[in-house]
Amino acid sequence: MARRPTIKDIARQAGVSESAVSFALNDRPGVSQDTRARIRRVAEELGWQPNSAARALSGERSGAVGLVLARPAHTLGVESFFLQLVSGIQEVLSAARTALLFQVVEDIDAECAVYRRWWAERRVDGVLVVDPRMRDPRPALLGQLGLPAVTIGEPEPEPAGGGSSPAPGVPAAAVLPGPAVVSSVRADDAGAMAQVLDHLHGLGHRRIVHIAGLPGLAHTVRRMDSLRTEAARRGLGPDQVRSVVTDYSDAEGAAATRRVLAEPQPPTALVYDNDVMAVAGSAVAAELGIPVPGRLSVVAWDDSALCRVTHPRLTALVRDTAGFGRLAAEELLAVLAGGPPGVRISEQPRLEPRESTAPPPAHTES
Repeated sequence: MARRPTIKDIARQAGVSESAVSFALNDRPGVSQDTRARIRRVAEELGWQPNSAARALSGERSGAVGLVLARPAHTLGVESFFLQLVSGIQEVLSAARTALLFQVVEDIDAECAVYRRWWAERRVDGVLVVDPRMRDPRPALLGQLGLPAVTIGEPEPEPAGGGSSPAPGVPAAAVLPGPAVVSSVRADDAGAMAQVLDHLHGLGHRRIVHIAGLPGLAHTVRRMDSLRTEAARRGLGPDQVRSVVTDYSDAEGAAATRRVLAEPQPPTALVYDNDVMAVAGSAVAAELGIPVPGRLSVVAWDDSALCRVTHPRLTALVRDTAGFGRLAAEELLAVLAGGPPGVRISEQPRLEPRESTAPPPAHTES
């Protein structure tokens, strides 16, 4: 195994002291411009790179940001959203020569434990936080640790007068003064749901079920609230339009579909919170002999290759998920460079009608 070059190697080849090498590579005074240039040339020839761990211990930036996903692992392998999101994040970070430290954990408590460990070890300069939750403990924890963060999605508003006491597991002595440095990038879930209801209501559907995701996530709650609001605006009550929650997996999406289609007055349209559940639900309908879109219309929240290759092709909300990731990474890098925390709004999703939606049979809707 090749040995990594050290400051001692550079000093020996450049004919200077190790302290002179340190001054030159860290842009400190104490060496002439000619000596500084010679030292840097030798360092480049040897392939020397700074030790990020040592730099972190000295109080310098680690050159890495963190991303933790607190989702059951079995729900991530088949969902395209996170792959596209991470590809957008990585595109920006790679250009900035910033590493992405990535970890999957089972729940929110484990995620908070990772943040505390990364903070104690100075492993990351900031973090990207996904899946904002209702009564989310993470913004307060990150603020108290002094770890800059960008939430991907709209966080729950901070309660009035809250945030002054340490989050669990953070010593009181570690609490830093001032507000948390938490930015966000947001998507218009309400506007997207309005597009879906416009489309289905315009086709004549009056019995609609939303197969939603995890109930504790802020965006799940916003989508469910938006569904009720848009339904009421069109004169539809909760007996006609409603949501049921799942864990985002194909198995739970299929099970929820089977339950609602077995009801005495089954829905004529189903709206799924991701592409995987929509495809699974369409397969259940086919198994039950319910044609799509002849007797059942299907809409997927996130468009993907799955939506476009299944038969019939699925009506879906099209959005630039990779662009969402790029926005988040750009905002975090801006904050790390000294900019103020802010809010960035992603591009408005648009509904792409395809063959999975059509008017319901005339006898099924009043």
